Amino acid sequence: MTKSIALSLVLAASLGLAACSGNHEDNAANMAANAAENASNAADNAMNAAMNAADDAANAASNATNNVANAM
Repeated sequence: MTKSIALSLVLAASLGLAACSGNHEDNAANMAANAAENASNAADNAMNAAMNAADDAANAASNATNNVANAM
């Protein structure tokens, strides 16, 4: 959901820039594509960080369980 909202905002901003610069259509299109790719990468990175944090928490819980079992 956040990814689609970010991409929509980037697209809207890029179209606004493209409308203002009549002689730079190619640059505006490239900027729009780059901005969309950057937004997509940022969303992917955030998702990966969240997944890694969840994995770390699960590993910590498993380690704690193992430590208790080993102490017995």
